[in-house]
Amino acid sequence: MYRHGREEIEAATKVLRSGQWFRFGAPRTRHLREAYKFEAEWARAMGVKHALFCCSGTAALQCAYAGLEVGPGDEVIIPGFTWIASACAPLAMGAIPVIVDVDESLMLDPDAVERAITPRTKVINPVHMSGLMADMDHIMKIARKHKLLVVEDACQCDGGYWKDGRRAGAIGQAGAYSFNWYKVISCGDSGAYVTNDRLAFERGVQFHNGGEGLLPGGRKLSIPPFAGVTMRGNEILAAIMRVQLGRLPGIVRDLHRARARILRLIEGAPGVTQIPYNGGDTGTGAHLGLRFADERQARAFVAAFRAHAGGKGVSAWLPIDSGRHVCWNWEAVLAKRGAWCESANPYEHPANAASRVRYSKDMLPKTLAILKQTVLIGMNPDWSAKRADGVAKAVRDAAKAHG
Repeated sequence: MYRHGREEIEAATKVLRSGQWFRFGAPRTRHLREAYKFEAEWARAMGVKHALFCCSGTAALQCAYAGLEVGPGDEVIIPGFTWIASACAPLAMGAIPVIVDVDESLMLDPDAVERAITPRTKVINPVHMSGLMADMDHIMKIARKHKLLVVEDACQCDGGYWKDGRRAGAIGQAGAYSFNWYKVISCGDSGAYVTNDRLAFERGVQFHNGGEGLLPGGRKLSIPPFAGVTMRGNEILAAIMRVQLGRLPGIVRDLHRARARILRLIEGAPGVTQIPYNGGDTGTGAHLGLRFADERQARAFVAAFRAHAGGKGVSAWLPIDSGRHVCWNWEAVLAKRGAWCESANPYEHPANAASRVRYSKDMLPKTLAILKQTVLIGMNPDWSAKRADGVAKAVRDAAKAHG
């Protein structure tokens, strides 16, 4: 989370004083309909027809899969560098996650996607990690060729742009966003599910609301009821998110401004090799990526960067160190313990018997190498030009000494 202040406190306080904190309620009862308003505003900002406010980014992914009728017998292709929710969400729906390589952009490798497609593949799930973006043109082309669905995970890319101006999460058939404390904008924790497909939206809404047949705004669903779970957001969080959404354009603009300035200053510097960005202005601009020959050089660069005056207080890290964002750390998934009891385990479901998915600690050597030789440097939208110049100097000096 980058920016917050008095306005968020006032928005939450207004809801608290209304006495109507639950997301559903009638205006005559002083209900402010903050969740409904946020959904309409988020849909408009992302350029989609439908948006649903829910309790987390993981919940948003599950709503997307429910909306697209993903279940036992289906496979979902996901990258090896992502949060564990990318595997847990399809498993929760009874589907099997197929984990494939990332490329040097740290995003889902389109070539690896094509190789992983089987007759059971239903969804490709690109994950826009660290404010970067997967090659959506290539991924959508593959999806069209094989008649597959695309569910975008933009949980770390709220408000990011693709190179043609479309928003992250709004390019595939469905998208998911997260608003927890570590994201671009936040209310502590919540998320949003988006789609342009009316029926997919209705299924996602019903799934997230315990099977209750109400759309945002109190309208009734047009589909038959089915049993769901409870993943609703609430009025207090929605009120905060409406303020945060107002801050989003400025945050993304200023992140890109800082990154563009630094990239310009380090272009061609000795020892500096930038990762590919799928277009320089894509994503949110939240991170700058550098590639090194091996892990030793990457770690030496980080140490030198942090010791430099311009690198003080700036986040610089190797993706391999990011815990459960790396698939080798997903113990339950690697062991195929996909549910709370064996009878509910998707890996044992008869409909998934034909799946040939195999997991191991050494299954993605290309991804392992990339995560060890890449360094991500976090940007700050509030950096002055002088501060950004100092970061650029730290990059140049550290890379010259250890690149």
